Amino acid sequence: MTERKQGRRSAQAAEETKLLIIKTAAEMFCELGYERVSLRNISERAGVSHSLIRHHFGSKEKIWHSISDCLQVYFLGYMYKLLDEIPSELPSNIILYRFITMLLAQQLAHPQPVQLIADGVRQGDVLMDYFFDSNGELESFVNELVENCNRDCPTTQIKVWEMKWQMMMYAHGAASMKPFVLDTWEGASEEQCLLNHWELFNQTMATQFNIPPEEMLHPEKLSDILIELPCEWGCNNDTTD
Repeated sequence: MTERKQGRRSAQAAEETKLLIIKTAAEMFCELGYERVSLRNISERAGVSHSLIRHHFGSKEKIWHSISDCLQVYFLGYMYKLLDEIPSELPSNIILYRFITMLLAQQLAHPQPVQLIADGVRQGDVLMDYFFDSNGELESFVNELVENCNRDCPTTQIKVWEMKWQMMMYAHGAASMKPFVLDTWEGASEEQCLLNHWELFNQTMATQFNIPPEEMLHPEKLSDILIELPCEWGCNNDTTD
């Protein structure tokens, strides 16, 4: 019994160490960019040995792959939870409108995932091929919502990549150019500036999806339309050697 308990504790400690490395690397990739971060940098900030990082992951690219896996788990969990919060009896265009605007609110409130994806894009195909090759379920999830909307509203066809591009522009713009966002609404709090930024997207989506004024969302703060998950992004994701 004692040996089994020790084995469980050792396995748990190993998973906690791997999660610490992943989170530390993610923070550094956001701050400095993937290219400027080395395994030695990660080991120094995480307080673990360079050899231990090598043991668990082997390379910096493998760490990014683990981060990508965490992002997949997080986004899927959030999107399923978000869709559960939207009444299913609503028209499909209103469901899609609420889904996409509430999803942007989450990305504005928690910008790190978008920063990681944007940094991955800057590295070319090396990192993003892995991310896009493993996101079939994400693609299917969003595509089904758009297909339902286009089937029910044939006169107003939504182009899925244009919709996703607009969301990425708003999400990454707020994350990478925050000083400009704050200057745009000078004197307003950061929270209010992000809400104003979200409202620009909200108005655009409402027009594109033909949303009646009475069905539009008008939160007083972004947190009013956020969905709470039981953990941070990726923290419930099992990593493997």
